[in-house]
Amino acid sequence: MKKFLTTLLASAALAVSAQVAQAAGELKEISVAYFLEWPMPMMESKANGDYDKALGMKVNWVSFETGTAMSAAMASGDIQIAVSQGIPPFVVAASGGQDLQVIDVAVSYSDNDNCVVRTDLEIDKSNAKDLEGKTVAIPLGTAAHYGFLRQMDHFGVDTATLKIVDMPPTDAAPALAQKNLDFACGYGGGLARMKESGNVLLTGAEKEELGILVFDVTSAPAAFISEHPDVVAKFLSVTAKANEKWNSGKGGDAMLEVIAKEAGMDLAAAKTAIATMKFPSVEEQLSEKWLGGGVQTFMGGVAGVFKEAGNINATLDSYETNANKAPLMAASKM
Repeated sequence: MKKFLTTLLASAALAVSAQVAQAAGELKEISVAYFLEWPMPMMESKANGDYDKALGMKVNWVSFETGTAMSAAMASGDIQIAVSQGIPPFVVAASGGQDLQVIDVAVSYSDNDNCVVRTDLEIDKSNAKDLEGKTVAIPLGTAAHYGFLRQMDHFGVDTATLKIVDMPPTDAAPALAQKNLDFACGYGGGLARMKESGNVLLTGAEKEELGILVFDVTSAPAAFISEHPDVVAKFLSVTAKANEKWNSGKGGDAMLEVIAKEAGMDLAAAKTAIATMKFPSVEEQLSEKWLGGGVQTFMGGVAGVFKEAGNINATLDSYETNANKAPLMAASKM
């Protein structure tokens, strides 16, 4: 794990020049990162071309499997905005010197990110120490990785005894079913399929009681945000309106059908997944719980856990400047 994240931090250090280069000049189009098998209200707006209309330019949508890959794409300048990036991969990149900023809270999902233990092992929270010596798949540097570390710490499992494999949830699910893994941690459609072969150690509510929050953000390079504030605000405005439509119930089944199609899921799977997800209103996002200080504090906590585990070499003195409320405040007036 340390080798993987050290490599990631090294690549992040090269990001500054790329970010400056992408900020220069007039924009004619942008590229946005998102996840498949991750149903979100904004996908209806994506399908309808609402982002293109609002921004007055072509928006290219590029799917990713992990938030760490999103960070790398923003570092290279291939991606300008990342939707639903997990806080852990964001923190890893920021701690390595990549100048990224959180611009909204995309989704909260304590029950849609978890670790699943193969059923036949008969290991649950009552005997979790028996996981020592086992093989686990984790998408390193992600929210699932952070949740794994916190859960193993809670159960007193020595992670040095584990064989840890870096693997996206979509690949981990069949590997768990084929008994090539003892347990796996992940999210979205991959997690849903993992549960067909095993059981979670802790429920979402139980994790929240331990302070293991699970949420994603919309992020972008600070240079891009500074150079194109109107573009970023308009983008967030479209997202906010989609969330409001979904939260109000006005979208109904018709909206869900579009979301499912865009997410590459069947309707039943999308309905089950989105039921575990919460999309905070703009007012909530700007509150003290989130961008008013909570997100920044949480980032510091995540960084501390990764550093203590030896996964990153250093943390920032503060993550205050890694969250920027200005674009969302501007979006709220549109």
